Amino acid sequence: MDGWRTDRFETGDGITLAVHAKGSGRTVVMLHGFLASSDLNWIQPGIADRVVGAGFQVVALDLRGHGGSDAPTDRAHWPTDVLADDGFALLRHLGVADYDLVGYSLGARTAARMLVRGARPRRAVLGGMGASGIMQAGARAAMFEDSILHGDQASDPAAGRRVGAMIEAGGLKPEAMLGVLTSFAATTEADLRSVQVPTLVVSGADDQDNGSAENLAALLQHGDARRIPGNHLSAVGAPLGRAIIDFLTA
Repeated sequence: MDGWRTDRFETGDGITLAVHAKGSGRTVVMLHGFLASSDLNWIQPGIADRVVGAGFQVVALDLRGHGGSDAPTDRAHWPTDVLADDGFALLRHLGVADYDLVGYSLGARTAARMLVRGARPRRAVLGGMGASGIMQAGARAAMFEDSILHGDQASDPAAGRRVGAMIEAGGLKPEAMLGVLTSFAATTEADLRSVQVPTLVVSGADDQDNGSAENLAALLQHGDARRIPGNHLSAVGAPLGRAIIDFLTA
């Protein structure tokens, strides 16, 4: 993580979150996916450095339970919509009102929750996310819960093995990951239609893991859908970085 500055701040419930920053210029807040980290989704693939090179300051948050942030196992630290609460806490910590907001997968879901609760970035990018992933997350969450609890004995053994390997590789706590899933909040079609922020919804051409990017974009007042090469995992690379930069600099 050459050149990256790591800071930590405390949330209202006493949890410490890690945030990584680099560059100067307009602030771009970046939120990573489930079972990942800022390093895995944004820094290692070179996406964050591309954004920095385009003249922005990247501020990448390790979501609660992930990366360098605290990973509480007490369910009291996983209230409904806590990840969006943490996003607002980050904005207060930074002291910024004028910023762009970018999320991928769980990070995109978190960004969407922030938008429907009143966050007003200049522009937003929701990556690897579709309408059902935000509005009907229960089935996807149930798959992850089954995989975490039962491993290769899960209903989908391949998914169980894959999730178990990701948890082990990331040094994650299964109990904390279950907390993430229980914190999901419902989002309605009316909620999404209320969002006025210009928003790019970008997903891999072979990614339907969280529903249709096109359907999500159509629900937003100023939504635009774009497909890039790859599936939900492989789309995290140079084309995603280019799509983000093209939209933020347009």
